Amino acid sequence: MADRNVLGGPLDPCGTEPLTGFYRDGCCSTGPQDLGRHTICGVVTAEFLAHQRSIGNDLSTPMPAYRFPGLVPGDRWCVTALNWLRAHEDGHACPVVLASTHEATLESVPLEVLRQYAVDVPDDLTDL
Repeated sequence: MADRNVLGGPLDPCGTEPLTGFYRDGCCSTGPQDLGRHTICGVVTAEFLAHQRSIGNDLSTPMPAYRFPGLVPGDRWCVTALNWLRAHEDGHACPVVLASTHEATLESVPLEVLRQYAVDVPDDLTDL
């Protein structure tokens, strides 16, 4: 069966520049190997990146060995559900693309919470 998003539809791609996803296929798909559950398609902001760094999850520094380019505000990235939830609880969550967020996220984050951050990706990313 095809992957589904949190709205019950087909899982849309999250991003290819940079190439995201646990499987580096552009989608927030998950499976048994994805222990962190990289299922939320977030549009990262400077505030979110700073928060993640503060909890030991540096998403800004490139790590070529893991095919990780380092993120900048405005990038779409499959973030882990639990780290995103922690950012939400701490007041620093980033916007979420619901159509690209895997339904497995709902095991950790209620849809009502995700909807508070739902966005279409804006054309102008400078305010992120």
